[in-house]
Amino acid sequence: MVKTPAGGYLAAYTGANIQLKTSADRTTFRNAGAVFPGGASWTTAYTGGSNQLWAPDLSYRNGRYYLYYSASTFGSNRSAIFLATSTTGASGSWTNQGLVIETSSSNDYNAIDPNLFVDPQGRWWLTFGSFWSGIKMVALNPSTGKRSDTTVRSLAGRGGGAIEAPYLTQRGSYYYLWVSFDLCCRGASSTYRVMVGRSTSVTGPFVDRNGVAMTAGGGTEMLASHGSIHGPGHQAVFTDTDADVLVYHYYADSGASYLGINLIGYDSAGWPYVY
Repeated sequence: MVKTPAGGYLAAYTGANIQLKTSADRTTFRNAGAVFPGGASWTTAYTGGSNQLWAPDLSYRNGRYYLYYSASTFGSNRSAIFLATSTTGASGSWTNQGLVIETSSSNDYNAIDPNLFVDPQGRWWLTFGSFWSGIKMVALNPSTGKRSDTTVRSLAGRGGGAIEAPYLTQRGSYYYLWVSFDLCCRGASSTYRVMVGRSTSVTGPFVDRNGVAMTAGGGTEMLASHGSIHGPGHQAVFTDTDADVLVYHYYADSGASYLGINLIGYDSAGWPYVY
């Protein structure tokens, strides 16, 4: 989700050719069509022919919307991350800028769940990853949004276990790496939960509140299943006028999926909490 220059909100989410919603007040959201209403033929080699595209990452920079998104099939690391841009964010206005990174069965990581982060020095980074050896980071060229070198850095992992959906934020002297642990996409049986670690360097090492390295499975829980909220995860964070905002998806008791929105506070030690 991103706050638009006009003060409204634009959200992108997994679905047929990437789906969009808009809101004027961060509460009521309306359908706003697909990013690619004519389809995205360049992705079908990775999706087995499906039009379901995953895990879009939306931001607004330099007068343009940037959308990084994933093409894959469930449980496979034959995957790719692509970039599209638009000046308006509207359905059908998006230009595909092509492939950013791909993985195959010969890789020990998975090119899905992208997140663009621009650090205070103006350097562009893409974090991504799901299962396998965990969360990775590559450097991007700000002028193209594509890779600027061949280095793949490791930021977090659970020894092959369930970790995905990285999202990087910065506040004060710390960089925060938000991730999702455990299993999504199982309706009310989903065990997804939002975790965080932090570092004084954008490239890590990231540690949790107890000092456990995120590369060794560390992570401090921010939000997990409670009451009729099941499997909250695949979080994104943006700064609004009232607070930093956590957005995520979750399932109701019925198994229906919903958009969740909470606010983020920070304690005296600089650790975030959700309210």
